[in-house]
Order: sequence, then structure tokens, then C-alpha cells
Amino acid sequence: MAETERLICPAGVLVDSGKGVRFEVEYFGELAPAFVVRESGIAYGYLNRCAHVAMELDWQEGVFFDSDGRDLLCSTHGATYDTASGRCVGLPCNGTPLVKLRVEERDGMIYFKGFEDD
Repeated sequence: MAETERLICPAGVLVDSGKGVRFEVEYFGELAPAFVVRESGIAYGYLNRCAHVAMELDWQEGVFFDSDGRDLLCSTHGATYDTASGRCVGLPCNGTPLVKLRVEERDGMIYFKGFEDD
């Protein structure tokens, strides 16, 4: 699953608890949707796939946060995920986390660096 570093977007595009940026990554040999968001000044990236059922989380393109702007929300099943860890904090996923990506912010840009388990 290793992939070389690549640019996702300018860092200024991401606003705390605002819209995320969608992009694609290679995951087990296939292209998979992914996203990056910002919360409390930190950029976080995940596969755009609910841990409960493999559906994309955003109900409108780039809209990943719940109405409080705190947790990530699956628009299909209502599962909520902690933004920093990706851990499920609300049913129906029973603690199963999102697939976390390694992202890095430097020189005013956000980069995809691989998967947390690589």
C-alpha cells in the first residue's frame, strides 16, 4: 500500500471544522476515495469510507463534520468518528475506526505521506 508523497492541496484551503478536500489514494491496488480536514489547527486524513458499511461519509462533497463541527459523521448511517483518532464514538460502528492516512503540513501545503500502518 506504500505510495510516494504527493501534494493534496494548499493548507489555507482547510479551515477548522470546515469543508474537507477529497482526493484518491491507492488502497490494496485500487483507487479509493480519501479526504483531509482540519480540526483545532491540525490536518487529518482518512479513507472516505465508513467503518460500518463501505459508504462514503460526506453527504455533500467535502462536508464531513457533524453540526457541532467536532466529529466526523457518516451521512448514510449516522456513525460518528473522533476527528483526531478516527475512532468511532457513536453507533452503529461499535468502536471500529476509519482508515487513517499520514498527512503532513509544511511550507503552506498539505501532503499525503501514506497510511498510518505503513
